Amino acid sequence: MGYTMKFEDIYQFFNSPPPLYLNKELAVCYVLDVLLSGESYGTKLIEQLEKDYPMYRLSDTVLYGGLKFLEEEGTITGYWKKVEGRGRPRRMYKVRPEARRQAEELSRFWREYITGEHKAM
Repeated sequence: MGYTMKFEDIYQFFNSPPPLYLNKELAVCYVLDVLLSGESYGTKLIEQLEKDYPMYRLSDTVLYGGLKFLEEEGTITGYWKKVEGRGRPRRMYKVRPEARRQAEELSRFWREYITGEHKAM
């Protein structure tokens, strides 16, 4: 038959809520927040989010869509970099100096979202 909810299900949900996946808008703001402190690459951005904000997740699809958008808009620049102990070069990203002000504004959206979310819980 159908699923029957119990009170323990509610406690379980709030004690260990399922991770929240970022949408493209949040992903773009998060990426800029990280890149303002230095260059990074795709996998690292995903790992960094899980480490710094354990309740959030970022899918490859959303991340790379966001990075592509930022590159096309001229906000970030992507380039290949040879990394020690790695066979092939890695695609690195950094904020373009002329886009820094906008990046800071969008980064602030991410920080406000994060603190707002935590206050709400």
